[in-house]
Amino acid sequence: MIYAIGDLHFDHSNTKPMDVFGEKWINHKEKIIEDWIKRVDEDDLILIPGDTSWGLKLQDAYPDLKLLDDLPGKKVIIKGNHDYWWEGISKIRSLNLESIHFIRNDSYIYKNIAIAGTRGWMSKDSDSFDAQDEKIYNRELLRLEASLKTIPQSVKYKIAMLHYPPFDGKLRKNEFVDILNKYNVDMCIYGHLHAEGHKYSIEGIFEGIDFHLVSSDYLDFKLKLIMEE
Repeated sequence: MIYAIGDLHFDHSNTKPMDVFGEKWINHKEKIIEDWIKRVDEDDLILIPGDTSWGLKLQDAYPDLKLLDDLPGKKVIIKGNHDYWWEGISKIRSLNLESIHFIRNDSYIYKNIAIAGTRGWMSKDSDSFDAQDEKIYNRELLRLEASLKTIPQSVKYKIAMLHYPPFDGKLRKNEFVDILNKYNVDMCIYGHLHAEGHKYSIEGIFEGIDFHLVSSDYLDFKLKLIMEE
């Protein structure tokens, strides 16, 4: 089985309570863990497209990452816009978290399925989008392509993870979708959108790709089964 859930926003220090964003978020971590333990087997795969921990430094995020490492299943994680703890990939991988693979310009193979991805960035039609955002946006396009290039031709199915949705405010595709199609990606999961932001999502087949919004609050803090394998 392959599951997905993003925007966990775990915080072992309890200094960033998520219930400031509404009652729905009360005990959200406990809800996620309860559902996870109930449904996931050790051979299953869980995709987490960013905003995993509120930790500001890697040492601060470690307890949250270790908690995930100890949960059943294999996990693949990309960086979100609030993952300030995400330092150099070599430092992250040196934590030796046995069940987690952190994607950075590479991919992960699960059976005959390839997982690639990158954070992405805000849409160009965002009010605050400026020259610095343009640089980050273009760099993320390069990182997505670098990740997808590492996928072997032998795989039968390709899944891309993005943190930001690859659409603009009018739900039009952007350059990230063009790259996904260039590399024949079958499915794309993304997060980032919360509350009223859910209206800016696209799900189902769009531009030939199966899209899924998997922000934890959108899923009512339950993992989404995206593929039975």
